Amino acid sequence: MYRKVMEYLKSWKDSKYRKPLILQGARQVGKTYTLLEFGRVCYENVAYFNFETDPKLSTTFEDNISPDYLIPVLSHISGQTIIREKTLVIFDEVQLCERALTSLKYFCEEAPDYHIVVAGSLLGVAVNRARFSFPVGKVDIRTMYPMDMEEFLLAMGEEYLVGQIKDCFVSDSPMPSALHDAAMKLYRQYLVVGGMPECVKQFAETKDHILVRHTQDTILQSYLNDMSKYNNLNEIKKTRLVYDNITVQLSKKNTRFQYKLVKKGGRASEFENAIEWLCLSGIVSQVYKAEQIKKPLENYRDIDAFKIYVSDTGLLCAKKDLSADDILYMSEELDDFKGGMAENYVNVQLLINGYTTYYWESERGAEVDFVIQREGKLIPVEVKSADNTKAKSLKVYIDTYKPEYAIKLSSRNFGFEDGKKTVPLYAAFCI
Repeated sequence: MYRKVMEYLKSWKDSKYRKPLILQGARQVGKTYTLLEFGRVCYENVAYFNFETDPKLSTTFEDNISPDYLIPVLSHISGQTIIREKTLVIFDEVQLCERALTSLKYFCEEAPDYHIVVAGSLLGVAVNRARFSFPVGKVDIRTMYPMDMEEFLLAMGEEYLVGQIKDCFVSDSPMPSALHDAAMKLYRQYLVVGGMPECVKQFAETKDHILVRHTQDTILQSYLNDMSKYNNLNEIKKTRLVYDNITVQLSKKNTRFQYKLVKKGGRASEFENAIEWLCLSGIVSQVYKAEQIKKPLENYRDIDAFKIYVSDTGLLCAKKDLSADDILYMSEELDDFKGGMAENYVNVQLLINGYTTYYWESERGAEVDFVIQREGKLIPVEVKSADNTKAKSLKVYIDTYKPEYAIKLSSRNFGFEDGKKTVPLYAAFCI
């Protein structure tokens, strides 16, 4: 299945400023498969090392981590001759060997001609670094996310539809209604299936939602296992509490994160480490409130006001144990959850496209779901789960800050009027 990150990997390979690469991201987003495919397509051979399946591998890095020592040893272990520029060396699950991570510094300084990529869940890359130093400034870092809506459509064989969506996004002209309806149906399928590659592959091949849900449950269980394996003993219960509570928070009219919903009398001091762990693992992301709409938005974020979204809508639906039919037909029973789910979906698409997302709230409670910096301009993004055309909060924002234009995502077709670019939810990947 096509992954956009492949284009980045190819440009990394050809860059004269290339450093060893850390490809990070949550479990099961496709890091290993993508790197092996990259090596197969773009290199003469691949030397692959997995610190999880081969625990003894770590001992190789105990005494000496200079490239002159490591390359012959690694060549022998892998049965592959490691050649400068022509071999891709992959260290997988690198969080289990901190010394392998540290060795990247020396590959950068002493042997930059070797092409080294390491993959690891942020779980381990971010924690347990008491003994060894992280190679700051000596590595390139790229985050990999689940498949976005475009990659999902391509996996479903919808190349023509993707082309039409992109054209209509640029021209602000409506899609033919039959194509629009088909794309909206596929958007709802994406909400159920999500972007985890194994789930997308299974759905593309079988259209079996029960099989996909089983896989999603397995992934959720592996996340829970990681919370125990890579976490401070005192934090395990708190981390699970926060993670379990996110779906509850997204069902509220105000989706701003509230500690008291996690635990009666809950406070930031009790749960902030758990939230940080979840963010560093790539399982969730925080969206802070921007107190003022000025550049850089980072300077005006309110650290006490934020929302939390999960990394994948399919896992969100599985965690909530929502039936596929309820999502596909947008059951009225889900009315409380539809808004939060649509917001979560849009946040994932924006993150994958490299945006840092914020939200805005006026003193009187008007709220715009996202504010992003797009092509150098601060643009508000309003999300509606249906074709609701009323956006009072967006009007307040526009009257206050006079943005060049605003983006409104809903189930309505493409268009542009009154300074608002109307974008169907299925086209969020175009932003």
